[in-house]
Amino acid sequence: MGSQPYVLSAQGNTGQVDATAVPRYAGLATFARLPQLREVLDYDIAVVGVPFDSGVTYRPGARFGPAAIREASRLLKPYNPALDVSPFAQAQVVDAGDIAANPFNIDEAVDQVREGVAGLLTRPEQRVVMLGGDHTIALPALQAMNRVHGPVALVHFDAHLDTWDTYFGAPCTHGTPFRRAVEQGLLVKDRSAHIGIRGSLYDRADLLDDESLGFTVVHCRDLDRIGFDGAVQRIRERVGDHPVYVSIDIDVLDPAFAPGTGTPEIGGMTSRELVAILRGMRGLNIVGADVVEVAPAYDGGDITAVAAANLAYELITLMADDV
Repeated sequence: MGSQPYVLSAQGNTGQVDATAVPRYAGLATFARLPQLREVLDYDIAVVGVPFDSGVTYRPGARFGPAAIREASRLLKPYNPALDVSPFAQAQVVDAGDIAANPFNIDEAVDQVREGVAGLLTRPEQRVVMLGGDHTIALPALQAMNRVHGPVALVHFDAHLDTWDTYFGAPCTHGTPFRRAVEQGLLVKDRSAHIGIRGSLYDRADLLDDESLGFTVVHCRDLDRIGFDGAVQRIRERVGDHPVYVSIDIDVLDPAFAPGTGTPEIGGMTSRELVAILRGMRGLNIVGADVVEVAPAYDGGDITAVAAANLAYELITLMADDV
């Protein structure tokens, strides 16, 4: 089991390092101070970093996101009172380290991420939460999910559609993963939604093109009118009972709540709004997720990293509640 004083749950799962024995600021910065993959015999949920940002089109730096998110996760505790769930007791959650991806060859990096994620899905019940990295990594994650679950529904939180075609002729960037996913048959037709979209576009055709790919959009401005419950209702109606992949680009949050990102847009969601919508998704069959585009070089006071760590915690709670 290693030398760390991990807390063992009544269910037999290995939880976090005991905060009464080792201060939260000491020791290895695994996600939420959970055991490493090699320290357990089996697991239900794997948290894995993907320090890759060669697909960005504006400010780089998300390659340092996984390390920043892990460091910011030290304060996470074992009980989530909002959902009345103790995720690390109900499920065996591990930190699976990082997937090394070629920073000079996007196509090779996509292959490496796909195989890395697939290697963590050794049985259908296992789930993966990825810490990015830029949004390019969502495509290989969906490819890996497809091997296990077939096409999935997508709930995509972002300021941007990420269904553009190419950028400088490159088919795989952080702005194109979900167009590629549709083309490759990775998504259930007409069962995916973008939440939090805002900001300027190249043309009105961008929205029409996105709709033709099978997406519906809950614009950020819609939240003022329909509220949290309305957004959750739309999500539930859209995805139905299909397996769901949740992808969170941290720039869905307003820059006041997430300044440390590569493509900030004003008029975004608050962290409280996003957490409320996630909690409203309780009961959905979430088979995988990512939290991406955290770029700590622009992150004063670790605001963005703290937000990302807590969002990953909420995703893990939703998954653990279904174990």
